[in-house]
Amino acid sequence: MATVRLRRYSHSSLPLSIPNTDIDVDNAISSFNRMLLMRPIPPILEFGKILGSLVKTKHYPTAISLSQQMELKGIEPNVVTLNILINCYCHLRQMTFAFSVLGKILKSGYQPNTITLNTLIKGLCLNGEILKALHFHDDVIAQGFQLNHIRYGILINGLCKMGQTRAALQLLRRIEGQSVKPDLVMYNTIIDSLCKDKLVNDACDLYYEMIEKRISPNVVTYTTLIYGFCIVGQLIEVVDLLNEMVLKNINPNVYTFSILIDALCKEGKVKEANSVLAMIMKKGVIPNVVTYNSLMDGYFLVNEVNKAKGVFNFMAQRGVTPNVQSYNIMINGFCKVKQVDEAMNLFKDMCCKNIIPDTVTYNSLIDGLCKSGRISYAWELVDEMHEKGQPTSIITYNSLLDALCKNRCVDQAFALLMKIKDKGIQPSVYTYNILIHGLCKGGRLKDAQDVFEDLLIKGYCLTVSSYNIMINGLCKGGLLDEALSLKSKMEEKGCSPDAITYETIIHSFFENDENAKAEKLFIEMIARGLL
Repeated sequence: MATVRLRRYSHSSLPLSIPNTDIDVDNAISSFNRMLLMRPIPPILEFGKILGSLVKTKHYPTAISLSQQMELKGIEPNVVTLNILINCYCHLRQMTFAFSVLGKILKSGYQPNTITLNTLIKGLCLNGEILKALHFHDDVIAQGFQLNHIRYGILINGLCKMGQTRAALQLLRRIEGQSVKPDLVMYNTIIDSLCKDKLVNDACDLYYEMIEKRISPNVVTYTTLIYGFCIVGQLIEVVDLLNEMVLKNINPNVYTFSILIDALCKEGKVKEANSVLAMIMKKGVIPNVVTYNSLMDGYFLVNEVNKAKGVFNFMAQRGVTPNVQSYNIMINGFCKVKQVDEAMNLFKDMCCKNIIPDTVTYNSLIDGLCKSGRISYAWELVDEMHEKGQPTSIITYNSLLDALCKNRCVDQAFALLMKIKDKGIQPSVYTYNILIHGLCKGGRLKDAQDVFEDLLIKGYCLTVSSYNIMINGLCKGGLLDEALSLKSKMEEKGCSPDAITYETIIHSFFENDENAKAEKLFIEMIARGLL
């Protein structure tokens, strides 16, 4: 019989929890204790039944405690009870103990069975240790053991969640040569991961492979592929897939249609999205909160604020409760069109309905208040975030820094930057763009240059916006040659100038009667296809 080599795992004591007071658990414990006192002692099989019943009801610590009592009484466990113990430790995320029980199985002269090894692999996957699970799988297979299709499904799912789609695909290929046959769940998992990676053609190849192997795709397969085509903007293929679903008598569900509505809205095709919504409602498909959220977001994207409000109200009338995401879309949308009072009213409505605002809610409101000049209210919300345990981020502070700089309070902005750093919040390139722009606007060009040069020295990956802000500042300060030099430097750093870069410098050259230089840049701009 094959043996299993153990990797190095340490063992330490596990604190046991107090047994659950549930009646069934009390009965199980009482029965177990009575059995311990019986003479002769009942077969180990009877103890295993009680331990198994506790595991089925998820009372893992109690099952471990009773197993230990059993051993203290000199009752030898068997592979079944030891497998139960492994299962308990796996669910409690105590993999060190789970592997120590495998060691006990081997030391006792027993051989681990397929259940033992399947359980350990499942435990490693549940604990996010997918690569360890894969290595353990290789050891197990090399020694002649077989896993079942459920465990392979768990392994494939774990690899996909880690972003290891190629490794999941390789594992699928390895399974094909064994007694376990790849199933629909395995294919759907990998197709989903490929679509999320925007590898839609590869996902389609796998889909056709399924059909060749007579594994029938289901609504999940089609919905996943539709999502993939939507995120790469290939909506014609989406229509083809929907038609194929109809031909195969597979009904698209609310998730399928919600994905399509979201894709149409993101492309600004809100009218078409609304038509899809009307069509699915006629078919008896009930839209969910995600469907309505996508439509509201779409209306804000095309500046149809009243229609977004209409969807929000209609959703509630249809008995669909708005969630925090619904409120965030509305609040952010109102703030973007400077309807901050409307946004604040919705914020109050959230609190009245016990919908807890999240960081996105606060950040949207803080940004809206700052842009409308109500900085003191914005600071009140920052304080509220701290009081309610909502984490502030650099996005939160960027809004405040921008407001300070626009009010020419640049020194206060830099003081705030120091406080942010002290809190362990790292400024982004956008943060520094705000500060450099503030310094330039305030006539402190030398300070702006110093900050900009410091960022370059520290190896920050500056964006075209960063360079444009500095170039604009140099042009406004009459330092046109320095602006032109910085344009060359950005190209050396692998950052291509855009139309704004050229327009800024060209305009300044014309203003300063340096027409030849302006015309030369204009020709260069045309040659680069930026006009």
